[in-house]
Amino acid sequence: MVQCENFVYPDRNNFGGPRLFAQYQALPVINISHHLAHAYSAAGTCPFEESHILVVDGCGSPFEQVIDKPENAIITPNINDLARSNLVCEKDSFYYFDGSKVTPLCKDFSATGLAAPMPTTQHSIGGFYAAVSHHIFGDMSDVGKLMGLAPFGDPTQITQTAFQFEGDRLLMHPQWSRPLVRPASDHHDMRQHFEYYANIAAWAQANVTDAVLTLVKKRMRGRKNKTLCYSGGVALNIVANSKLLTNRVVDSLYVEPAAGDNGLALGCAFYGWLEYFNKPAIPHNKGTCFGRKYQQTDIIAALTNPAVADAIKYTLKSEPEMLSECAGMLSEGQVVGWFQGGSEFGPRALGHRSILAHPGIPSLHRHINNNIKKREDFRPFAPSVLETDVSTYFENGSVNPYMLSVDFTRPQYKDKLHNVTHRDNSARIQTVNHQQDPKFAQLLQAFKNITGFSVLLNTSLNQRGQPIVETPEEAIGLLLNSALDALVMENYIIRKQSTGQN
Repeated sequence: MVQCENFVYPDRNNFGGPRLFAQYQALPVINISHHLAHAYSAAGTCPFEESHILVVDGCGSPFEQVIDKPENAIITPNINDLARSNLVCEKDSFYYFDGSKVTPLCKDFSATGLAAPMPTTQHSIGGFYAAVSHHIFGDMSDVGKLMGLAPFGDPTQITQTAFQFEGDRLLMHPQWSRPLVRPASDHHDMRQHFEYYANIAAWAQANVTDAVLTLVKKRMRGRKNKTLCYSGGVALNIVANSKLLTNRVVDSLYVEPAAGDNGLALGCAFYGWLEYFNKPAIPHNKGTCFGRKYQQTDIIAALTNPAVADAIKYTLKSEPEMLSECAGMLSEGQVVGWFQGGSEFGPRALGHRSILAHPGIPSLHRHINNNIKKREDFRPFAPSVLETDVSTYFENGSVNPYMLSVDFTRPQYKDKLHNVTHRDNSARIQTVNHQQDPKFAQLLQAFKNITGFSVLLNTSLNQRGQPIVETPEEAIGLLLNSALDALVMENYIIRKQSTGQN
């Protein structure tokens, strides 16, 4: 068993069920460090035969626990002296993947202590972003909210530099926190001083984008191979990701879909496969929906549970009937929970545990935020679009199956795509094709047959502060406790008894 440092695992013989590797009880437990697990998660899922890999986050493993630290790769000055007097952890790491093995090329470390609410290093991009998020929102539940707020602000209103480089090392500027003079006491306080906090968010995003671009340029300088895989929590910053391609910093970019710490499990698995068992790399099928697929018996059990049976009504349709009826509901402005197959692995709903809606009907965006998601009204929604049509509606027209970069809505479609176009005209697109997700692609096509365009608003099937729905029971609970109009679970269409709908 391969496990990553910094995590506590349950007793290996007490998992409450059959063990997948029961026949390998004698295998040793192998510890690998945090950034190496991130790197292998990218290497194991990437589409490239060889590539460089960048890992950037808030905090990796402590120096003494890091297993990939050859002296010629460490760029931190006096690292041994620093580690003796401080808790020093990984902050960014750069690797080369030759198709079977990940080799460290450049690693930087820093003492911890930048953002008090969570352990981060003093000089990390992730720590900076977390600290600014805490300043504005007062918690660490979703630092990605900063990206949603940033387009409402003006970054030029703040002149303080957040980052600086000393040679190849990225460091926080000594005066980086000077603009953070007024932490919000609560959500009402943030709304009362919205312009100030929006400007802070815009400034933070601009500085992060510049830091990421400069860091990648320095790491890729002189490299013949301009292909990059990217992982770690900072890799979920889709604005910075897009700039890496549009500014031609790299030729090809793959961002690991589960770039945050949930992807570490994949990295440990791929490390075991490639390093311990010395097995060949197998091309990944590009799927991310690793969750359990619930059978009809599971769904019927949830639908007939006495706790909810009197509150819902449901019908089982053939698949063509379900797709046609669901597309019709969406075209009329109804908001639908979409529960299909195994759940997504990673932070994005990609058409298996989604809330879907019309992308252009006025006020629908506000209704979903206020009455279904129950979150801040400045937060945007993503468009899911047929891959074959993406260049019709969006300027760059790039394939983006994991919602990990932004595009920009073409001017002639801004009204039709009002609910999925952010204040700065950006859109965090997801492209969908019939090979990777045939049912979702067929729904987009059915919606296009009615409306003339193959785009749907797509957001995760949950409410603020809750994990994305996993089970049929959880999906029904969300239907009953929100303003969702219907839930489509496999080929079942489920409604509340009180809606009066057929």
